[in-house]
Amino acid sequence: MFCYQCEQTKEGTGCTTYGVCGKDPTTAALQDLILYVAKGASAYAYRARGLGAKDADVDRFVIKALFTTITNVNFDPKRLEDILRRGLTVRDRARDLYEEAVRERGEEPVHLNDGPATWAAASDLSGLLEQHAAIGIEMRREAEGDDVVGLQELLTYALKGAAAYADHAMILGVEDESVWSFFHEALAYLASNPTDIGELTSMCLRCGEVNYRVMEILDEANTEAYGHPVPTCVRTEPVSGKAILVSGHDLKDLHELLVQTEGLGINVYTHGEMLPAHGYPDLKRFAHLAGNYGGAWQDQQKEFDAFPGAILTTTNCIQKPAESYVDRIFTTGLVAWPNVTHITDGDFSEVIEAALQAEGFGEDGPEHMITVGFGRDTVMGVAGRVIDSVKEGKIRHFFLIGGCDGAKPGRNYYTDLAQAVPEDCVILTLACGKYRFNKLDFGAIGGIPRLLDIGQCNDAYSAIRIALSLADAFEADVNSLPLSMILSWYEQKAVVILLTLLHLGIKNIRIGPSLPAFVTAAVLDTLVEGFGLTPITTPEQDLAAILG
Repeated sequence: MFCYQCEQTKEGTGCTTYGVCGKDPTTAALQDLILYVAKGASAYAYRARGLGAKDADVDRFVIKALFTTITNVNFDPKRLEDILRRGLTVRDRARDLYEEAVRERGEEPVHLNDGPATWAAASDLSGLLEQHAAIGIEMRREAEGDDVVGLQELLTYALKGAAAYADHAMILGVEDESVWSFFHEALAYLASNPTDIGELTSMCLRCGEVNYRVMEILDEANTEAYGHPVPTCVRTEPVSGKAILVSGHDLKDLHELLVQTEGLGINVYTHGEMLPAHGYPDLKRFAHLAGNYGGAWQDQQKEFDAFPGAILTTTNCIQKPAESYVDRIFTTGLVAWPNVTHITDGDFSEVIEAALQAEGFGEDGPEHMITVGFGRDTVMGVAGRVIDSVKEGKIRHFFLIGGCDGAKPGRNYYTDLAQAVPEDCVILTLACGKYRFNKLDFGAIGGIPRLLDIGQCNDAYSAIRIALSLADAFEADVNSLPLSMILSWYEQKAVVILLTLLHLGIKNIRIGPSLPAFVTAAVLDTLVEGFGLTPITTPEQDLAAILG
């Protein structure tokens, strides 16, 4: 196997025997093959769309195939093989759609020679694994070089990240035809094995542009379903009673679980990226949404072991469950682990029964609160005060310290940076990286909290809208604002958010704790020259460079 799509990849170069994330070579190979088949399906679907022919099942399969292969989502070879074989049926359906559309015009269809469009799968798993050797990243690196393949993979990983956001919106019934069209176009482009570096770079930035729209429709989906987030105090210590812990990102799963547990005497807690759910009016109205338990995804094995109830994982990031809780953890949606009970129909009765059978918390923990819910509506509602505070010199600078958390050493940088930010500066944060510092007391400036939690990584749209609105208020562009972005990345959603920021022309972003292995020195030089993208150094050096 070879995989370098996440930040924790072995020795910063690539996992070659077993994924640091926990995936084995079989899982890695099946994920690569799913992606390969999705490219084939899109090669036909893109051409069919050019002739006015569309198929929603093909569109949705491609999105889910991409999301399935994100880091820490699906580790179950059986489920992955089922997805792969369904993908072959979907690809053939897309081919028929294209050929029929061509013939309706009195023409003959073009025979696609691209491998993904015509690839025939072996009949058994061992055969599939043999076939994988011919389509893996290593083969392309040998043939085309690291720069070209690195850009191909940058686009691929960005598509995976955007697909995750599109899937969340799709689950809530919000879709956009232009988004589906781009996914097919980009995957068809990758199926042709492009090698032009300038063209690849442009396509990556286009993906960032489309992702801005994807995040917009996700924001629309979440706020229409559950209301705009409002500042909300969230308990971070448990209360006595039976308990269910919900991890991941999917608000609909949390809502359905809250509905099904209402009145049963079970307290529901959020974990990881579910923390911002407490700020949504239609979720916080449930009295048994009791608080947040634990921190970011990488600590789940210790935290899930200590949690005396049932656990529901809705999306990434899942780690190998310990024996101590494997019988009380459940997955749903696209996330999966071998021999872990998977909920397929939205009926969480098995989760509820496991919670009732478990010990639960015997007593209340000490009371400790943190505040979430500073979405764009809330922040822009006090924009006048913010602007006045800047003009009066009360607020000197804004720091967006956000992104993914992870287990790799070096992430204490973000804690140290947040603590070192001067008291006349405001910190905006989002995604699970905030667990490095969100329980610290940063105080306030003129009634405005110095730490504003904007939400999940999905809520980067809110952060961008806040920045753009402030720029309009100051009659300047974002790069002229007293605003600095210091980002941590772990997986593919962070990759596509970065491309969105670059597409918007936002410069001088600092990123860490280490650079992506698939970004070569030549590609990095291009990003530094064009956008001022900079690796983090030390909190002291970076603050000195930012504040002067």
